[in-house]
Amino acid sequence: MALSLPGERSVAAAALNPLAAFARWIAKAQAARTRRVALKALLELDTFQLHDLGISRADIAEALVRRKGAGLALNAARTRNARL
Repeated sequence: MALSLPGERSVAAAALNPLAAFARWIAKAQAARTRRVALKALLELDTFQLHDLGISRADIAEALVRRKGAGLALNAARTRNARL
């Protein structure tokens, strides 16, 4: 039998705490809402401002559809448009 230090906890013990799981869910929901609000704020910019940023409305729409990697999608669009 292996001995563990007082500060060590198994992954199973951490997963059984429903309050911690709820707090993680709230944090993820808040982060997702913050991303949606930021992307929707980008949609309020005019075409010339978006062009200065290196993105288009289609790029923002694609990022809104993605649940994960929205920032990566916009970064890839900026890189693609910088080459043009």
